[in-house]
Amino acid sequence: MERSLLKLLKKVRESYRDDNFLHWLHDLEKFVAKVLAVCLVAVIFVSLFDLIRVLIVELWQEPIGFFNTTLIQLFGLFLNILIALELLENITAYLRKNVIQVELVLVTAIIAIARKVIIFDSSKYSYLSLIALGVATICLSVSYWLLKQLREGPQP
Repeated sequence: MERSLLKLLKKVRESYRDDNFLHWLHDLEKFVAKVLAVCLVAVIFVSLFDLIRVLIVELWQEPIGFFNTTLIQLFGLFLNILIALELLENITAYLRKNVIQVELVLVTAIIAIARKVIIFDSSKYSYLSLIALGVATICLSVSYWLLKQLREGPQP
């Protein structure tokens, strides 16, 4: 009994060495990323089903072929799916290269801000909200441009 306890303690001590512990953390990160990817795929399919349902209902209501839902709301549904696909791309890129790709994150954020601008309802929000969206758009765009410039290197 005492020998097996000592063996167990030795294994525990070994597992907490820096390289073993970091390997364990890396495996945990990969597992969490895979679970996130599966959950996001489920969200994408549910959102796609919802979009198809809304389109079918809207197309067959009276008057036929005209939307009761505004186009802005329909575009919002499309962009939600696009944003989810971009998030899935971020996760799969992380799983492939084991690095968070800042460029993909910025593109996803730009799409999300663009969605907010497209579906912006001026009756619900103040002009300060629109200004904030504009500032966020400019900041993200400049960040993306700077990142591209750094990756491409100096131009002759």
